[in-house]
Amino acid sequence: MKIVVIISANAEWRVVKELYPHLELQHSPFGEYADLQLGPQPVTLFHGGWGKISAAATAQYVIDHFQPDLLVNLGTCGGFAGRIETGAVILVERTLVYDIIEQMGDGAEAIAHYATDIDLSWMVDQPRSALRGLLVSADRDIVVEDIPMLIEKYDAIAADWESGAIAWVAKQNGTRLLILRAVSDLVGGDGGEAYGNLDLFHQRTKTVMKDLFEQLPDWL
Repeated sequence: MKIVVIISANAEWRVVKELYPHLELQHSPFGEYADLQLGPQPVTLFHGGWGKISAAATAQYVIDHFQPDLLVNLGTCGGFAGRIETGAVILVERTLVYDIIEQMGDGAEAIAHYATDIDLSWMVDQPRSALRGLLVSADRDIVVEDIPMLIEKYDAIAADWESGAIAWVAKQNGTRLLILRAVSDLVGGDGGEAYGNLDLFHQRTKTVMKDLFEQLPDWL
């Protein structure tokens, strides 16, 4: 079974290289990648880059060049304070891109076009504890003023930058997908605990990425 793991954010990829310092890095037009023996399963780790543009481009590149049986995306996300806890892992069943503004037609229809349900029927048993549900995406960190709308309209609990694009591209190609995102920091009415504190985000990223990679062999 050929498995490619896309790591999106630069901070997340730095942690991967710290966890596996002996990776033999290769280069694509989008970033570094390397093969890794993860328990009994060989995988290819691919740095996809941050944001929807890089996420969509690299997902398509990986599908075209590696033809994976399973595409995996591991990474961080921001959680909504009071609805989820730091460190919680989300097994993503649905993605939604919410930063689409349509003023000539139906905005809800435009958002629905890129919403993606992820088929997890191939997963016979869920091997680890995780919250199944929706992850919303945008090319922005969570804006405090958006939180009430995201909760009311979508019942959202967390957000990231890339999963919506990766899920949509994978579905268009008929590629099996697994997205696991762990909450690195919380955002609430008083702002984000990592906003203006990049060191905190880097520390939390190390913690959650290490946990995700420890879990990954069980998920595979």
